[in-house]
Amino acid sequence: MPIHALPDTATAPLTEFLSHTAAARLVARHGVLPTLRGMARAIEEDFMRWPAFDKSARVASHSRHGVIELMPVSDGRSYAFKYVNGHPGNPAHGLPTVMAFGALARVDTGLPEFLSELTLTTALRTAATSALVASRLVRPDSRSMALIGNGSQAEFQALAFHALLGIDQLRLFDPDPAAVAKLIVNLAPYDMELQPCGSTAEAVRGADIVTTLTAAKARAAVLQARHLAPGMHLNAVGGDCPGKTELAPQVLRRARVFVEYEPQTRIEGEVQQMPADFPVTEFWRVLTGDAPGRGSADEITLFDSVGFALEDFSALRYLRDLGRAAGLLEPIDLVAAPADPKNLYALLTPWLAQRGPSTLTK
Repeated sequence: MPIHALPDTATAPLTEFLSHTAAARLVARHGVLPTLRGMARAIEEDFMRWPAFDKSARVASHSRHGVIELMPVSDGRSYAFKYVNGHPGNPAHGLPTVMAFGALARVDTGLPEFLSELTLTTALRTAATSALVASRLVRPDSRSMALIGNGSQAEFQALAFHALLGIDQLRLFDPDPAAVAKLIVNLAPYDMELQPCGSTAEAVRGADIVTTLTAAKARAAVLQARHLAPGMHLNAVGGDCPGKTELAPQVLRRARVFVEYEPQTRIEGEVQQMPADFPVTEFWRVLTGDAPGRGSADEITLFDSVGFALEDFSALRYLRDLGRAAGLLEPIDLVAAPADPKNLYALLTPWLAQRGPSTLTK
């Protein structure tokens, strides 16, 4: 059965659940690098059938603390959504900057079939998407990457580029030395050369790929035009909401820009700084051959990554099947299912009976 297929007949309304603990066990058991490769394949499969999806930009609720978003998408058979937040001040409260969960449901009945954590999974799918896009845009001889921002996403980006593109030299910069030290410890088991740097300029010097992963919710210009070199590929990950950027406008003017879903990226991505007619290319068109990728060895390419619901759809179905095969999914009683579907009140009957007739009117 294809991994996106659904059974033909309705089953008992139990929902399969993947907790964050089970997700971590699953990835560790399967291997981080194989998981990233498998997730990238799933994302590529779904991007290749882009027109089949009902797509929309995410719905965002912004506050002075951060943002809470809902991200829906459907291919007509399965419906997926993700709940995700972005609160840069959360580490001071002992919470991750990003937390998420999501679900897959059947379109024909609306039954939620799979509920999953998406905090760990979002980091995996973001990195897998970045590396998938880069695999079509970087120069074939690329071996080194600068990582600007070494927080919670950095390990995943580093390992995805290592797994999919063979990147084995990383130049690291973060204004917080503890973040750099953490990253070095976590990447120590992998065969990569890690070079801490004292500034963005030092980190990008000689790098084939530059990944920006900053978290501040602000108009920033972490990367300037003076940092660019011919043939670079830029992977801008941190800017993902209105008012939050990482690149100077001059950087975008010098690059050929690729995006996920243009209507969403125009609002949230680096291109929010640019005029409405600033040219961008949706990446799915490169995969299907409808648009070219890199044009020359000297061209500067830029993936303006904001994260799109289709990637969560792919990640959910991939982890559901991986977790099911590993026996790590838990059935939960999420949806009410009375014996008579028209008698929802009957669900109360056995519990009301325990109270006794004399107490029911109280």
